[in-house]
Amino acid sequence: MLINHQTDHALRVSNSNDISPDHRIQPHRRLANLDAIRGFALLGILFLNIYFMANNFYGYAPHQPEIASDIIIEIISNFLLEGRFISLFSMLFGAGLWLQYQKTISLNSKNDHSTNNKVAPKKSSIKRRLYLLIALGAIHGVFLFSGDILLSYGLCGLVVCRYVTLEPKQLLAKSALFMVIAMAVIALISITLEDEQFYRGSDYFIEQLAIWTGSYTDQVVMQAYMIGYMLLIIPISILWYGASLMLIGIALMKQGYFERGFSHKQLGLFACISITFASIDSLLSLSDSAVLKEISGIFMMLGAIPTALVYWHIIVKICQNNPLRLTWLQNIGRLSLSFYILQSVLGIMLLRHWMPQWQMEFDRIDYMLLAIVLGLLQLFLAALYLRFFSQGPLEYLMAKLTKHS
Repeated sequence: MLINHQTDHALRVSNSNDISPDHRIQPHRRLANLDAIRGFALLGILFLNIYFMANNFYGYAPHQPEIASDIIIEIISNFLLEGRFISLFSMLFGAGLWLQYQKTISLNSKNDHSTNNKVAPKKSSIKRRLYLLIALGAIHGVFLFSGDILLSYGLCGLVVCRYVTLEPKQLLAKSALFMVIAMAVIALISITLEDEQFYRGSDYFIEQLAIWTGSYTDQVVMQAYMIGYMLLIIPISILWYGASLMLIGIALMKQGYFERGFSHKQLGLFACISITFASIDSLLSLSDSAVLKEISGIFMMLGAIPTALVYWHIIVKICQNNPLRLTWLQNIGRLSLSFYILQSVLGIMLLRHWMPQWQMEFDRIDYMLLAIVLGLLQLFLAALYLRFFSQGPLEYLMAKLTKHS
C-alpha cells in the first residue's frame, strides 16, 4: 500500500549538442510553461495526498459495503487523478535538473573559460541542492507528513545526475530499463503483502484513528517508522520508478516539448494507453482480492505517465510560455516548494488536530471538496504573496544555501 502512494524544483544554455539551437533555454528567462505545469501538478497532488493527511498509513477508509459515490469518485480518480500529478511532478523535477545543469555551465563559463574546471562545480552545486532536499524531506516526513516526496526526489536526483548529458534516445532507453526494474520489484512485493482489513468502523480502523488523532508524539514516532521503511524500499523500487520519470522529463526538455507540446498522433497514442491501463486498474482495484488491489497499482503507475503527458500538452498550448497566461497557476509553480509544505501544514492541522472527527464523517466527495477549498486558498495566498515578494521562503533558503561561492 505504501509503495503505490509514496512516490521541482529549479530552474538553461550552453554549446551542448544535446539540444538543438531552436530549443535552447535563454539565460535568466523565466519559463512560464514550466511554472504553470508545476503549479497544476502541485494542486493536483493535493487531491490524492488529502486522504493520507488524515490517515498517514492507509489513507481513505472505505465503507463496507462501499457506497456508490465513493465508487464513482474512485473510478474517476483512476482515470484522471491517481498517480497523474506525481508523474507530472517527477518529470518536471528531471527537467529542472537539466535546467540547473545548463545554468551551472553558463555560470562557470563566465567565471572560468578553462574547460578543465567545469565538471566539479557542476556536480557539487547540483548535488548540494539535492542533499538539502533530502534533509528537508526527512524533516518534513518525520515531523509533519510521511507521505513526503522530497526525500525520494533528492535520492532519485542523485542517480539521474549521472545521465543528464545523454542524448534523448539514450535517456528514454535508460528510463525504460529503470521502469522495468521498478515494476518487477513492486509486483513481487505486492503479491507478498497481507494487509489487515481496513474499512470504516473496523477494529483496525479504530486503532489507526487513535494514532492519527492522538498525541503528536505518537504520530512522530509512527512517521519516523514509516520514513525508515521508505528508506528501505526506495533503493529497490521507488528509486528506479522516480528516476525513470525524471529521465523522461530531461528527454522532453531536450527535444523542446516544453514549448511546443505533442503531435496529434502522439496525443492519440497517449490517450489509448492511458484509457487501457486505467480500465484495468479500475477493474482490479474494485476486486475483493487484496493482492489484485495491490497489483492494480502497477497499471495505475504505468497509465499515469501518458495522462500526465496529455496534461503537459494542454498547459503548454494554453500558456504558450506567456507570463500573462495561466498566471494563477504560474504563481503556485514559482512557490512550489514552500506551498508543498504549506499543503501538509493545512491538511494535517485540519484533519488530525482541529477537526479530527472528519476522519469518521468524511466520504470521498467530502475530501474532494476539501481539496478544492484548500487549492483555491493556495491560489489566493500565492497571488497575494507575490505582490510583496519575488521568492517563496523555502525557495529563498535553498537559493542561499546552494549559491555559488
